[in-house]
Amino acid sequence: MTLGLTPGPDHRGSDGWSVWPAPAKLNLFLRIVGRRADGYHDIQTVFRFLHWGDRVHVRVRGDGRIQRHGPGLDWVPEDLDLTLGAAKSLQSAAKIAKGADIRVEKRIPAGGGFGGGSSDAATALVALDRLWGSGLGAEALATLGAALGADVPVFVHGHNAWAEGIGDRLTEIELPPAWYLLVVPAAHASTAQLFAARELTRNAVAVTIADFVSGAPLGNAFEPVLRLREPAVEAAFRALSQVGTPRMTGSGSGCFIEFAERGLAEAALAALPPGLDAWVAAGAMRSPLLDACAAEPPQGRRQVAQGTRF
Repeated sequence: MTLGLTPGPDHRGSDGWSVWPAPAKLNLFLRIVGRRADGYHDIQTVFRFLHWGDRVHVRVRGDGRIQRHGPGLDWVPEDLDLTLGAAKSLQSAAKIAKGADIRVEKRIPAGGGFGGGSSDAATALVALDRLWGSGLGAEALATLGAALGADVPVFVHGHNAWAEGIGDRLTEIELPPAWYLLVVPAAHASTAQLFAARELTRNAVAVTIADFVSGAPLGNAFEPVLRLREPAVEAAFRALSQVGTPRMTGSGSGCFIEFAERGLAEAALAALPPGLDAWVAAGAMRSPLLDACAAEPPQGRRQVAQGTRF
């Protein structure tokens, strides 16, 4: 099947809810080039946004409370919910008296490497910055987001990007149109456990944007680890290898093949054996969230007190 996000969401319903896209991403490669003194790892990757993902429903409240709504809330405790954390951090940093109701319409599977939690958090920051009229802008919101997760800033900025450091040093990059055949094996990848894996390669040779553009096979450091540990991931790679060259996104377990045309991707989807959780999605030239922002003017933008730092 083919799933997608429309370029602009249904911003304003009669019940006060507005709906904002929280797109998935792919890591077109991922290398770990060193380990830092603080325990984090230095990586190199390219982030690509997709026209597919979650949707975040937001409604402004006047009583200052921030509450989540909808089904499936018990899979993550409130204190670990990145979307709620994003709303509360913005409310505190910008000294906002208003609150919000938040409902996340989940499509991105957890543990697949598609960035669902980070994207939801970034969308909450961007949407509420406009709906509350806090007017912090992308740089300040990205700084708030970085405290929630290393991938949040790229979702806030909304541009396909070459990334280094812990994924926070971003260089906007133009990517050609593409369609992706996506598969999610029945395996949940724990990022913390994978980073702790003894067999993980942490000292790959650093590469350049020119290496990526040339089409050199740069790989994903987590792929051999997961293929060895998870039979479902290995089975997905074997199936995908019959129709193209599979890659893994993020810390897995999601796999993908890139195609230049939609028809080729859908033909490959049709050729896969039954039983795989597979679909086709278009690569985006930029995050659909930026298109949503263009259609939703800020509500009463105000100035943050001089001297506030983030």
